[in-house]
Amino acid sequence: MKALVTGGAGFIGSSLVDRLLAEGHHVDAVDDLSAGSLSNLGEARRSRNGRLSFHQLDIRSPDLLGLMERCHPDVVFHLAARYGLPDAVLEADTNLIGSLRVLEAARESQAKKVVFASAASIYGNLEPAELPVKESHPQHPVSPEGLAKKALADYLVAYRDVHNLEFTALALSNVYGPRGGGQGVVGEFAARLLAGEPCTILGDGSHTRDFVYVDDVVDAFARAAERGGGLVLNVGTGVQTSVNELYRVMAAHAGVERPAAVAPARPGEPRRVSLDPGRAAIHLGWKPWTALDEGTAAVIEWLSETGLPGRA
Repeated sequence: MKALVTGGAGFIGSSLVDRLLAEGHHVDAVDDLSAGSLSNLGEARRSRNGRLSFHQLDIRSPDLLGLMERCHPDVVFHLAARYGLPDAVLEADTNLIGSLRVLEAARESQAKKVVFASAASIYGNLEPAELPVKESHPQHPVSPEGLAKKALADYLVAYRDVHNLEFTALALSNVYGPRGGGQGVVGEFAARLLAGEPCTILGDGSHTRDFVYVDDVVDAFARAAERGGGLVLNVGTGVQTSVNELYRVMAAHAGVERPAAVAPARPGEPRRVSLDPGRAAIHLGWKPWTALDEGTAAVIEWLSETGLPGRA
């Protein structure tokens, strides 16, 4: 297979590149390096015998079409995205318009399929009785991320119907793992615990998330290259873990006994997140296998060996 991975130097994207190369595929990784890092692709660039090409390019660039026509990928794995930008218009330009350029380039270059990284935020705020949420649940996103992901999934359906461009959209829960650096609550806790700095829990810590390990997520992407056509599939564990419990597990790994600091909750944050992975089991043959205890220990070990991001 010839694969193209947008966001290929990022946390999840670079791990996917490694997996595709290990399976013998040819990979073109596209990243503007605004969030990703070439260091994430260091081993892949050294050891994969010319089967990896890297292209520093913003997905909004008109040059994307020419690149994809030259690469002629069979499958496009679209992971490039930026959230938390200064305003909604900039986020929409980066994530929605940029993604439409990816779809157009995939169509023009006659790619067979797009595998899209969606997110749990497409479902919006849910009641405890609705969890773990299934794909059949109505989507009522309230965040810029969720709105963009839902809109792009609608475009994917249209491109499938009109242009015969196949797709699978993977709704990811809270992905964590090595290369995540200090990103996300797991990465932030790990970096602070190793640096001897206090961790801060926003709110009372009883709010829950569905933490899924990056290798498990990458396995779902690899399987989706040939399966799950025309579907949105949840990629999560179906298990809710409170932030208090997450801190307890990670502090124990780091040998830290002090309690976390507490700060006001962030407005608009969902209280609970949990995705039912049953449909992915049926259509991809996929299930998560990494326990939170094992995965968080791997993050702490990786950070202790590679150094703490942003800390001298």
